[in-house]
Amino acid sequence: MEERDGRIWVREKLEPAARPARAAAQAGPESIVIVGGGAAGNAAVEMLRREGYAGPVTMLSADDFAPYDRPNLSKDYLAGNAPEEWIPLRSPEFYAKQGIELKLATRVAAIDTKAHEVRLADGTGLRYGALLLATGAVPVRLDIPGSDLPHVHYLRTLADSRALVAAATAARRAVVIGASFIGLEVAASLRARGAEVHVVAPETHPMEKVLGREVGDFVRKIHEEHGVFHLGTTPASFERSHVTLQSGERLDADFVVVGVGVRPETALAEQAGIAVERGVTVDAYLETSIPGISTAGDIARWPDRLTGEKIRIEHWVVAERQGQTAARNLLGARERFDAVPFFWTQQHDLGLCYVGHAEKWDHVEIDGSLAAKNCTVTYLQGGRKLAVVTIGRDQDSLAAEIELERIIAAGP
Repeated sequence: MEERDGRIWVREKLEPAARPARAAAQAGPESIVIVGGGAAGNAAVEMLRREGYAGPVTMLSADDFAPYDRPNLSKDYLAGNAPEEWIPLRSPEFYAKQGIELKLATRVAAIDTKAHEVRLADGTGLRYGALLLATGAVPVRLDIPGSDLPHVHYLRTLADSRALVAAATAARRAVVIGASFIGLEVAASLRARGAEVHVVAPETHPMEKVLGREVGDFVRKIHEEHGVFHLGTTPASFERSHVTLQSGERLDADFVVVGVGVRPETALAEQAGIAVERGVTVDAYLETSIPGISTAGDIARWPDRLTGEKIRIEHWVVAERQGQTAARNLLGARERFDAVPFFWTQQHDLGLCYVGHAEKWDHVEIDGSLAAKNCTVTYLQGGRKLAVVTIGRDQDSLAAEIELERIIAAGP
């Protein structure tokens, strides 16, 4: 936990002080391979060593860079408030000192579950005793005229964010496609750099499916103080100097950022015969349908004890906590993943924290004032609390997380 600008930020939960070392960790699998170098993969390799596992650990990442703080790519780093030195999660020396073999720019072509081997795109193979899939998600790409033009950008990697920084430095007019959290964070960050920003989205009430109409409209008002919304429409085509909307309107654009959502990267799991249903299906212990192979992060769809449904969540803290749980379970623990989902977003002067998970609700309670940016919003289904949003009330967010944890621990 740390305090910044008068707000409390929580990165991860502390381990219990008296946590005993696991005897199984001294032996464990003959080797462990993690496919993916994002939040889940990095949290997993760190936890393996923290738990005392001494066997070979290899992390295979398709990225050109060692694990880094991905949420910052659309927030402070893109806005110009955070230097690039803040972005890496660990120093280059950390992985070598921990005996973690980190292979960057490495793509996995297939998994041979019978031979317990990961086959790389260069034709080589790597045996594993246990395997963690943490391949994350990739941006949904638009297939419309002009979508392959060089000034049309997506944001997922550090290289993507660098390209956006360069575009915002050289040009002044941006069009953001999509009113997702990424889209709106990018819009706010580009405005902080002085760019003129227009946001295009098909919905008439941004964020309504996630936050409800009242909070979504409040977010829209915040953005309208800094830029322009074009709602209820989508792009028909991209041209070098403008975007043409389905409504017929033309927007001048030096560059375009598309943020219309992501899809889980499940191709490897499907090829290996692992059960997939809008993500990789796992049990309460994050194990897939094939023993010895676990999943964590954006691709995992797991049973949520609060709602009784299988859910998949694309949030950084969830991925980190899943990586930690999956690592302990690879070493022989039988630990359910019951952590309460949490994410935060920063857009202009609006900081919003979300605890829990509510895909649907029948009642919303607002305590405080949205206009004053000081409120707690509770989402309920059948009288049962599922999620809480706080603005300017970080202690209420922490209290809500504790309350939801107790509800989960009590069971059905």
